[in-house]
Amino acid sequence: MSFFNSIMNALGAGNMAGGAQDYLGQTQGAIGQYLDPYSNAGQDQLPILQEQFGQLLGDPGSFLNQIGGGYQASPGYQYNVDQATGAATNAAAASGQAGSPAVQQALAEQISGMASQDYNQWLNQALGLYGQGLGGTQNLAGMGLQAGNTQANAIAQALQQQAGYDFAGQQQNAQSAGGLLGGIGGLFGGLF
Repeated sequence: MSFFNSIMNALGAGNMAGGAQDYLGQTQGAIGQYLDPYSNAGQDQLPILQEQFGQLLGDPGSFLNQIGGGYQASPGYQYNVDQATGAATNAAAASGQAGSPAVQQALAEQISGMASQDYNQWLNQALGLYGQGLGGTQNLAGMGLQAGNTQANAIAQALQQQAGYDFAGQQQNAQSAGGLLGGIGGLFGGLF
């Protein structure tokens, strides 16, 4: 700090922008407490998204097999198989064809169709749930990006304001010091 700034501060005419800078300096902490949880949650989701999209793009068949490996027949499937088997057995017995290869093949095709339908329904539901989970993860990442952008913009604005106040304060100090020097110069000039 220069001699003249010391004089100006002693006279109470120092950098008046300093008080505003103190408040602006609190910006990051003040907004961080509200935005950090969203920003952090979004950052936590990025590796998960990268892994999942990598699996989907790298080897979709393996991904589908991984999901399909969890298939279990629904309770409705077993009920339908039992009903179809009972109906086919009763019809074959009534017509005298019980145990014939044609009846057995027709029953096997019917059961195979029911199994395929049950698996496809299960797979569609599993992929739907996976899509909801992936969409939720994407939403969290998006909220994190938005919170980070909001926080960065607020901090940038605060820093710009601080720079403006600092510049204005320096100008004020220079003008005040110049006026003081002129006054002192006039005083000494009058004495000589």
